[in-house]
Amino acid sequence: MISISNLTKEFSGQKVLDGLTLNIQKGEVIALVGASGAGKSTFLRSMNYLEQPDSGSIQIDDFKVDFTKISKDDILTLRRKLAMVFQQFNLFERRTALENVKEGLKVVKKMSDQEATAIAKEELRKVGLSDRENHYPRHLSGGQKQRVALARALAMKPDVLLLDEPTSALDPELVGEVEKSIADAAKSGQTMVLVSHDMNFVYQVADKVLFLEKGKILEQGSPDEIFNHPKEERTKEFFASYAKTYI
Repeated sequence: MISISNLTKEFSGQKVLDGLTLNIQKGEVIALVGASGAGKSTFLRSMNYLEQPDSGSIQIDDFKVDFTKISKDDILTLRRKLAMVFQQFNLFERRTALENVKEGLKVVKKMSDQEATAIAKEELRKVGLSDRENHYPRHLSGGQKQRVALARALAMKPDVLLLDEPTSALDPELVGEVEKSIADAAKSGQTMVLVSHDMNFVYQVADKVLFLEKGKILEQGSPDEIFNHPKEERTKEFFASYAKTYI
């Protein structure tokens, strides 16, 4: 069980996160949707302290952190429990796919090269990249780079995988291969919090959808409830405009 309580964050006096509270069950896939500027990415980045929240706390099983009193050791522990996949891959350009996946296992988890290699090879196999182990990022497509980034995150066996628009930087024909790998990880029981503008994918993969507006959870429910039977006028407007724009 992961509990986030009263998460707040201001930028230049403007509240971007306004007392967000959320419980996530083990194995659950939570999707955050809403207009640009609603606070979705800031919420993800605050969870693992890439953004410093003004207040709030997070609890993962027995580990609890108050963000107003967080220590360096707390930050390291928190980041070991939460792995993040970014829009822009963030791979080491001078290391092969295999070396990129091994890095965190050796540096953070202090594994031997042999142990790290075995895990990295298995995670690359799961995302369909066994034949690209020894390729450098410059020789990989965008979709392949993002799958390496996903394998790297999953190799760390995080309590929660955070995905911040993982397909937004990809050409349309490469999106499917990344989404399939994410869906496979979800089916295997990986707990996730996902920010995505791909509503079809959100509908398919999420257990619960949160609609954010001005830093608050305006509405939450199953994909069917939020997409097809929203209660709030703002949620209805959002999906009506989405349908007109994209479908």
